[in-house]
Amino acid sequence: MSNVRKEPSMEAQKQMLAGYFGELARAKEERRPVVYTFVPGNLVELLAAFDVAPVYPEVNALQSAMRQRSGGFIREAERAGHSEDVCSYVKCDLGMMMKGNVGPTGEALPPPDLLLLSFTGCFTFMKWFELLREQYKCEVAMLHVPYQGAGEVTPEMRAYVVEQLEREVIPKLEKVTGKKFDPDRLREQMVRSRKAEEDLAWVFRAARQRPSPIDAYFGGVYYIGPIFTSFRGSQAACDYYAQLRAEVEERLAAKAGPITPDGPLEHEKFRLVFEGPPNWTSFRDFWKVFSDEGAVAVASTYTQVGGTYERGFRHDPERPLESLADYCLSCYTNLSLPNRAAVLADMVKGYDADGFIIHSVKSCNSFSAGQLHLLREVEKLTGVPGGFIESDLVDARYYGHANIKNRVESYLQMLAARRAGAAAPGAPALAPEEVRP
Repeated sequence: MSNVRKEPSMEAQKQMLAGYFGELARAKEERRPVVYTFVPGNLVELLAAFDVAPVYPEVNALQSAMRQRSGGFIREAERAGHSEDVCSYVKCDLGMMMKGNVGPTGEALPPPDLLLLSFTGCFTFMKWFELLREQYKCEVAMLHVPYQGAGEVTPEMRAYVVEQLEREVIPKLEKVTGKKFDPDRLREQMVRSRKAEEDLAWVFRAARQRPSPIDAYFGGVYYIGPIFTSFRGSQAACDYYAQLRAEVEERLAAKAGPITPDGPLEHEKFRLVFEGPPNWTSFRDFWKVFSDEGAVAVASTYTQVGGTYERGFRHDPERPLESLADYCLSCYTNLSLPNRAAVLADMVKGYDADGFIIHSVKSCNSFSAGQLHLLREVEKLTGVPGGFIESDLVDARYYGHANIKNRVESYLQMLAARRAGAAAPGAPALAPEEVRP
């Protein structure tokens, strides 16, 4: 990633994350309790109200992959008996633990005082924490979040999550920190969360313009870093998203495209929606497959895994526990397949996309199960053809650059031919199945 051209806000978030890992390295020395948790459905405002240090195992894994360190950790986990089919995030994290739990920045990560699992659609998280519990022998809190099978949050679902917060999660946090829960402090966190969420949602909505001033997938992973992890609810997050919004406003005014690894994109040729996480081990090359062809991500589902702000969710300080429940319930990974298809179709239509890409990740069942069906369903809903590519999250053995490049180029050529055919006088419309590569 060292060769990627970055916006000032990208450099800012890089410094924020570096500072975060530095704080983790000092946590035990400063007698600060440590909580391991996950990004989807994370309760960072509640954790901040208890002044604990949050650790996100999947963030450790992806950061290790971007620094080309994940391969060794994965092999270490496989030597210990973990299958090749196990989520590569899990194997990277376990291998890192076996190697002394030295984080992606080279600083040791502290052991947890509490394992806090917010189950939001990924069953693997539960097995992952079972393995961590065997290793660390610490307190465990389980927050079960009902699956949004019917596509809506009911009062009963909300009440069920709030009850768990009151009876399970908050008492465990009080136990490991020695502090009583302060709802006013939680409300203060949520006021700042709401402000940052509003700015981030504005940034993502800016991609509706032509040309889009942002890349909502590859650039978007930088944008979501602070708000998906330990900074949501902080003044640092408010400052960061104000800076990001100002940068995007400047590009909008100049009718400029997004920043790519090679600098500003001068000509937007294709507008795409992305489904699925990116590949982290070859992130720059993966990005360039698209940016070299003038393809811009105008929306993505991955940037909604840690919060559906673009679709309207905001934390509400007037009803803090209910708001935490709604946040967990509305995460993208907690939606049913038909609901995910509807979200993708809305993005394709709302952002006037030429097509959509499904990146199927070998070891991520949460995203990848049913994606071929998802592709066909979104094609039916939109009349727009989709493209399908495959690799992995943090296991470089499953990233085939030439194969992905060939498939993407063929798909974009098909979109160009389809566009030209549609522009010809009297040309009949092409059905998706007639043009899929």
